[in-house]
Amino acid sequence: MGNKENTEQNVENQEEINNEVEANEEINPEKEEVEDVPELSELEQKEEEISAANEKFLRLYSEFDNFRRRTAKEKIELTKTAGQDIIKDLLTILDDFQRAIDNNEKSEDIEAVKEGFKLIQHKFSHTLESKGLKSMDSLGEVFDVDKHEALTQIPAPSKKKKGTVLDVIEPGYLLGDKVIRFAKVVVGN
Repeated sequence: MGNKENTEQNVENQEEINNEVEANEEINPEKEEVEDVPELSELEQKEEEISAANEKFLRLYSEFDNFRRRTAKEKIELTKTAGQDIIKDLLTILDDFQRAIDNNEKSEDIEAVKEGFKLIQHKFSHTLESKGLKSMDSLGEVFDVDKHEALTQIPAPSKKKKGTVLDVIEPGYLLGDKVIRFAKVVVGN
């Protein structure tokens, strides 16, 4: 009978354990759901992070696009008005030419006409120099493809003159340090 009592007691113990488990489940029915909630909140956090990153990206993209448009517009306006300063200065020289033409029709003194044109040419040169234009002095220099354009080559009068500029057909000009017109030259060969 001892086995029968042990078996009955084991069954009762098993029932008590099962009852305790069921009781715990009834007391904490959210235990499984609580474990699911952190996963959902983690997923939601990641979605929020992605959403925030996308929003930040869109803002930055919009700001950059606005910046690009604004600078392009400013660049167009600058190129339209960049010559405005020089044009204003050249208008006074144009007026001087018109006055000279009007006076030349009435004047019979050729020396006065020549002097007038020299003054206008000097004023024109001075205006361009004040804007940064410099004339190149190429005569006698060693030929440089970065500054000169060789129109022709002639035999050099001496060995020292070989490879140098012997004649300048059209002078070259620099604006600042940049060549804006190459000097057209004759080179000794």
